[in-house]
Amino acid sequence: MSIWDKLFHREKGTRESASEREQPASTERRVDPLGLGQGTDIGNMRTANEDAFLTLKSLVGTEPDTLPVGLLIVADGMGGHVRGKEASSLSIRIASSIVVEEILLPLLQRGSADVGSRPIQEVLTEASAYANEAVARLPGDGGTTLTSVLVMGHSAYVAHVGDTRVYYLHEGELQQITHDHSLVNRLVELGQIQAEEAQNHPQRNLLYRAIGQGADLKIDVHSQGLAKGSHLLLCSDGLWNHVTEREMIEAIENASSAQEACNRLIDRALNRGGEDNITVVLAEVNY
Repeated sequence: MSIWDKLFHREKGTRESASEREQPASTERRVDPLGLGQGTDIGNMRTANEDAFLTLKSLVGTEPDTLPVGLLIVADGMGGHVRGKEASSLSIRIASSIVVEEILLPLLQRGSADVGSRPIQEVLTEASAYANEAVARLPGDGGTTLTSVLVMGHSAYVAHVGDTRVYYLHEGELQQITHDHSLVNRLVELGQIQAEEAQNHPQRNLLYRAIGQGADLKIDVHSQGLAKGSHLLLCSDGLWNHVTEREMIEAIENASSAQEACNRLIDRALNRGGEDNITVVLAEVNY
């Protein structure tokens, strides 16, 4: 009799029950349909973090017709330690509450992709407009960027003000799908300076369009199809000012998860000087 049989009082020849037999491990890897990574860092030079971000995700419906849904928002405040932080935080609270009330709650209640008669981009635009009004009422001259992305299945809807960026990565190609509302980017567009000059221009942080800086605010809206295996990257200028697009691709493609990729990107920006706050949100499409 083996030591195993002695320990468990099992006689030779005794048949093991099905529950006692070790079940074979599943060879199928269970993957989160919408993987999310996120992180923010104060950086090496600042005394306060004026960036803010929010992520929400859910699966709506029942298999095999589940709908992955995600809300991703990044805001980069400006105007000083307190004013910038208040502006970015308030803008995210206002914008997210409207999207949740107008889109996500009805979606969860119905359990289907039908979000009502209002176009999604109209709701996102309204959410940014209300955030603009709220920030404008704050004392002082604080303002913020505000970039919101709503993922629904294989589509992403974007509302954008400022120079926080959204990138789309698919099959090794990285595409910036937002437009920087910065003075230096406008000078590049007008041909007054070269793109290389913009990187070190003394006014590279000045925005001509921001939340809280004007009543008649134009809000950019975009839509982007999402392929399986693709990524959406949202980041403040504290990242893209220091990390090249090639380095972004390498960090994302060589990481084992979206969170690991975010950590690598933030570390790279810090190692390059980390002159500003750094915020990164990464969505990985696995469906």
